Amino acid sequence: MPPLEGGGERRFATILPGTLFVVLLALLLVGSALEWSLGQRIVLEIGALAVGVLIGARIAALSRRQRELLESERRTRNALEQAADELSHVALHDPLTKLPNRSLFIDRATHALASARRTGTWTAVLFLDVDDFKRVNDVYGHSTGDTLLRDIAIRLSGVVRPTDTVARFGGDEFTILCQGLANDEDAVQVAQRIIEALDRPFTIGRRELRAAASVGIAFSAAGHGDAETLVRDADTAMYRAKEHGRGRYEVFDEAVRERVVARLRIEAALRRALDDGELRLAYQPFFCLERHEVLGFEALLRWESPELGTVAPSEFIPIAEHSGLMQRIGAWVLDEASRQIAELRLAYPDLELGVAVNLSARQIHDPELPQLVRAALEEHDLPASALALEITESDLIEDAAGVRDSLAELRSLGVRLMLDDFGTGFSSLSYLKRFPVHTLKIDRSFVAGLGREDGDRAIVAAIMGVANALELQVIAEGVETALQAAELVALGCTVAQGFRYAEPTYEPATTLGSPGRATRSAS
Repeated sequence: MPPLEGGGERRFATILPGTLFVVLLALLLVGSALEWSLGQRIVLEIGALAVGVLIGARIAALSRRQRELLESERRTRNALEQAADELSHVALHDPLTKLPNRSLFIDRATHALASARRTGTWTAVLFLDVDDFKRVNDVYGHSTGDTLLRDIAIRLSGVVRPTDTVARFGGDEFTILCQGLANDEDAVQVAQRIIEALDRPFTIGRRELRAAASVGIAFSAAGHGDAETLVRDADTAMYRAKEHGRGRYEVFDEAVRERVVARLRIEAALRRALDDGELRLAYQPFFCLERHEVLGFEALLRWESPELGTVAPSEFIPIAEHSGLMQRIGAWVLDEASRQIAELRLAYPDLELGVAVNLSARQIHDPELPQLVRAALEEHDLPASALALEITESDLIEDAAGVRDSLAELRSLGVRLMLDDFGTGFSSLSYLKRFPVHTLKIDRSFVAGLGREDGDRAIVAAIMGVANALELQVIAEGVETALQAAELVALGCTVAQGFRYAEPTYEPATTLGSPGRATRSAS
């Protein structure tokens, strides 16, 4: 007989014992009827008993196999359910901080608003953005940035109420859902605790970092509105908080919306401005009070927008900083100023003109800045000594160690470093010793009172004394009168800048006179 295949063999093995049992039982009955001998019947009975045992064993084996199959099915079902739960958790939580992500936050906010409509309570969303987080990544690396985000998540979770939801919305943005509020004060207190918690330094490795945050708050009374709108309004208020400074909160209202919409309009136009050639550089000369001639220029960024008209630097530069546009704009300013001063030096070879370019805080911390400076100098064949970079006191104070290293690398290229608005910030003589600057610029607020205010004269005299002791050059800003100029000369300051000599101009050659000789100006 040909062999049975697969399941056929198993079915045959299952059917055979039963068939044999039935045959033996039939033989026993037949033997009894035919009066077989006792020995014959005993043999048949033993055979039937053996076959019965086989059948029992087979039934027990089948039951055990069935139980194993059921147990395997149960384990598989549990594993699938666990995998589904894990996939759902991964889909709804941030892998870095383990906090709920945007999708889960919006879902919970939607349910919170529905609950608020039934109970008549308040709901609030707090939108938090870590100030200058990009600089942490740029300076210390993404690993340090990730660790900082995890530590921030832990602190946020520790200062909210048990019923609140903390989520990572994306990048360096976090959101907090506060539901079941009796009034708006509860959410404001949460925002205050958040700002206080983040004001404490974070220790990461051997570094101590700070992570101030700007917080926007939006409320919904009795569940009015929807989750997306509430988040958008909180985001709008957060941007307004950033405009007012770091480490603060702002509550959303319609006036905030109007201001932020205007800011976004400027930002959108600014993104197009560089490509469309709307940005220009105006130049205001540095004037030697002893020789009465132009020594160089400060390059000042200007924006003439066809859509918005003339936009003041004080209005668009902070927006460029916050939007991440400043590094691109700053690179253009550096290259354009180098190009124009190189052309002037060719036209006026006897003057050895230089140009000063203002650096933003983001540029100072940009690791690519030295390479940008080197490239601009090489591209336009400009000696490094003809380029000066201006920074402010507040930029020195922020991350002093990182700034010092950056300035040292820039100075090694041979460019000059100027400290702008000296005396108006957190002035410290230790900074002048620690940082490799060449020049101090006396702020116009101290120059304005020269010849009239003894206090201003004393301050300028003190600055000159420090500068002379440290062998630093001094430039006075905002000189507008002959009396101010005379006082500066008497105090030993021989370089000035201001409307007395020239206003900023798009055509710096007009302040120099004919090529080949210096312009004599007001004394």
